[in-house]
Amino acid sequence: MKRRLVVITELIAPYRIPVFNALVQRPDVDSHVIFLSRTDSSMRDWRIYEEEIRFSYEVLPCWRKRLVKYNVLLNRGLVSALQLASPDTIVCGGYNYLSSWQALRWAKRNRIPFVLWSESTSSDHRYRRTLVELLKRKFLENCDGFVVPGKSARQYLEQLEVPPAKIFTAPNAVDIALFAAAQSRAQPPLAHLRSQLALPDKYFLFVGRLVRAKGVLDLLEAYALLAPELRERFSVVFAGNGPMRSELEARAREIYPGTVQFAGFVHQEELPIYYSLAECFVFPTHTDPWGLVVNEAMASGLPVICTRVAGCAADLVRDNGRLISVGNLCELASAMEEIVCDPDLRGRMASESRELIREFSPENCAAGLAQASFALVAHVR
Repeated sequence: MKRRLVVITELIAPYRIPVFNALVQRPDVDSHVIFLSRTDSSMRDWRIYEEEIRFSYEVLPCWRKRLVKYNVLLNRGLVSALQLASPDTIVCGGYNYLSSWQALRWAKRNRIPFVLWSESTSSDHRYRRTLVELLKRKFLENCDGFVVPGKSARQYLEQLEVPPAKIFTAPNAVDIALFAAAQSRAQPPLAHLRSQLALPDKYFLFVGRLVRAKGVLDLLEAYALLAPELRERFSVVFAGNGPMRSELEARAREIYPGTVQFAGFVHQEELPIYYSLAECFVFPTHTDPWGLVVNEAMASGLPVICTRVAGCAADLVRDNGRLISVGNLCELASAMEEIVCDPDLRGRMASESRELIREFSPENCAAGLAQASFALVAHVR
């Protein structure tokens, strides 16, 4: 018997489309997705790949405004959408919008199981904001169940005294096939692809927003610590945009010898090529609930250097890379040098990345969402 699962999430993110497509393919699920917004142009330059969508969905009318560091999003029509969707279970991605609280209240009133899809970890900087934590605890008290992407998010909920039996895992996923296929296509000859995108012969890669919290300046400073002969052979490529770009470009001009390239925002159709031609992926973030770029790098067969505070670190980084402390430039530089100077080590790490990431597939994420949703139906009703 199919059960009606309604997912409420902020926007049409490219990395969620494969998950929702996998969800609709399940024989036990009749799914519908309610997006609170099409996108957030103030922070992301994503294209909306509507031609890839295979699931039922709608986008609510909204008003969005960024006030200092807070993102205000207001919607119309949520209650009507829920009534029309007639869910057996609601999975809500987050608690930080008014619509999330409105959906929770509607679910309680109608005795519909309400599941929070939570990525927060104890290393997340927002964890230290008293008001945010008070609101979060209030929201959690009223949820029937929880879906987490991995170990760090589960551990955080258990610290907040959520019963383990209420926590289910839906491993965070990207379209593994998309990135793996690009990696196989990028085998020799590579000259055409490199020339087409003006990429260096060998490079460390960072993908993400160019903001201080992502540790982008740390990567640049660690690169400057490498031996001159190593910088002559290996470059750094930043794929992304953000407010720190000018500062990073100015610092990069001071590093000699060495090459630092700023590719700007790279869309999904070209991004796999950047991964496939890189030597190593570096994610020196200071705070991140997960870090799906690590999934993408691993699907592309790359060794990974990642800070321990990233939500994905406990699940994804093992013998396929190195974990480092936040802001430790010597540790970061040492890991970069170790990986690129040892081709055999790099090859073993690449193989381990491809093997580990198989479990973090859209199908397994969809299975986790379904399990969490349906395990709670009988309990609530």
